[in-house]
Amino acid sequence: MTTSEEKAGPSAGGPTRTDAAAGSGGEPPGPGEVGNAWGRVIAHVDMDAFYASIEIRDDPSLEGKPVVVGGEAGSRGVVSAASYAAREYGVHSAMPMAEALRKCPHLIRLPGDMRKYQSVSRQIMEVLSHYSPTVEPLSLDEAFLDLSGMSKALGTPEEIAVRIQEEIWDVTHLTASVGVAPVKFVAKIASDFVKPRGRTIVRPGEVEAFLHPLPLSRLWGVGPRTLAVLEGLGLATVGDLTRWGEKRLAQKLGQHGEHLYRLAMGDDSRSVVSDWDAKSYSHEETFARDQGDVERLEGVLLDQALRVARRLRKDGVAGRIVQLKLRFPPFVTLTRRVTIDEPTNDPDRIFEAVRTLFRAVWDGSPVRLLGVGVSGVRGEGEGSLDLFDREEERVRRRRLADVVDQIESKFGRGKVTRAGTLEKRKVRSTGTMNDRPVD
Repeated sequence: MTTSEEKAGPSAGGPTRTDAAAGSGGEPPGPGEVGNAWGRVIAHVDMDAFYASIEIRDDPSLEGKPVVVGGEAGSRGVVSAASYAAREYGVHSAMPMAEALRKCPHLIRLPGDMRKYQSVSRQIMEVLSHYSPTVEPLSLDEAFLDLSGMSKALGTPEEIAVRIQEEIWDVTHLTASVGVAPVKFVAKIASDFVKPRGRTIVRPGEVEAFLHPLPLSRLWGVGPRTLAVLEGLGLATVGDLTRWGEKRLAQKLGQHGEHLYRLAMGDDSRSVVSDWDAKSYSHEETFARDQGDVERLEGVLLDQALRVARRLRKDGVAGRIVQLKLRFPPFVTLTRRVTIDEPTNDPDRIFEAVRTLFRAVWDGSPVRLLGVGVSGVRGEGEGSLDLFDREEERVRRRRLADVVDQIESKFGRGKVTRAGTLEKRKVRSTGTMNDRPVD
C-alpha cells in the first residue's frame, strides 16, 4: 500500500506532490506490471469538505476559519459540510447545528447554494470522464471510476490519481482525495484514509492487510446497532470478523453477517456502473418519521417495485440492474446494485432482488428514505428468455401484471392491492418522491 499527502489548503497553489510510503507495498509497479498484477483497477474520488471548500474558494476571507454549511440551529438543522478548521473543534458533517455551535461558538454558518454545488459537481464529473468511460457518481462530490486497462495510455494507478487531482484543481481550484484498489468498497475506504489531498493505493495482495487493522465502523453496513452487537461479541476490528468466521457471524446476524464477512475478506465483485449512459426508472420516498419496522419497510420496497415495473411495462422495456437506495438520518445515504441474469419488468423479480440487497445491508437503524431503481434498460424481448419450465411461469406473471395494468388504467391506481403492500399504508411519506424515468 502506498499513501501520499499534499500540503493542505487552496493557498498551497495546487497539488505539489509529497509522497510517503506506508505499509509493505514499496513503490508502485511500472506500467508493464499493472495489467498483470491488478486485473480490475477501481478508483474512488472524494472531494475534500466539498460544500465548505467551495464557499472558502469563493470568499478567501473565510480561509483558515471554522466554516460550516447547513441549516439553522433548530430542531432539525444539521451540518452538511465542515471546513478542516471547524473539524479541529470536533465539528463534523451530520452533526446537529446546535451541538456544532456549542463546540465552536465562533463558527461561521452558511446556508449553502445547491445550484452552485451542482454546477461545480458537473465540472468534476466531466474531468473524471477524461480518465475512464465508466464513471459512477455516488453524490455531488464523489464517484467511482473503472481504470482497468488504462495503464498503457495513462500510467500507473498512482500516476493516474495524481493527474486526476491536478486536473480537478486546475478546473475548479478545489482539492480531492483518491483511493485506488481492486474492489469498490476498498477504494472508497482508501480515499478517506489520508485527507485532505490524499492518495492511497491498495494493490492486489494487500487488501486484507489494509482492511484487517481498521475499526469495525469503517466497514460498509456496520451502523450503530450492528456495531453494538459485534462489540458485545468482543470484536473490535475488521480482522476480528474474519477470525470469528462466516458461519458464526451468520448465526448472529443472518445474511447481513455473511455479507460483512465477505467484505472483511475483501470480496466485492460489484462493477463500476455508469449512470450517464442508460435510461433508468426509479421510485423513492422520504418518510415524515424515520422508520425502523422491517415489515413496513419491505412493504414499501414491494410497492416501489410494483410502481417501477408498471412504468417499465408501459414503455415496453426491461432492465437488468436493480438498485436499492437507503438514507439514514440525517444525511447518510447508501446505494447498492445487483445485476440479475436477464432483463425484467416483473415486479416479483425486482422485489426479490431489492429485498436481498436490503437484508444484506440494513442493520436495524431507522430509515428516512427508501428507493428502488432499475437500469440497464433495453427493449422487451431483446434479452434471453427463460428456458422451458421457467417460460410458463414468466408468461403467467406477465399476464397477471397486464391484467392489473388494465384494471388500474380503467379504474385508477390502487384498485388492486397486493397483501404485502397493505402494511405499507401505515407509513406516511412527506410527499417527496421521484417517480419518473431519468435519461
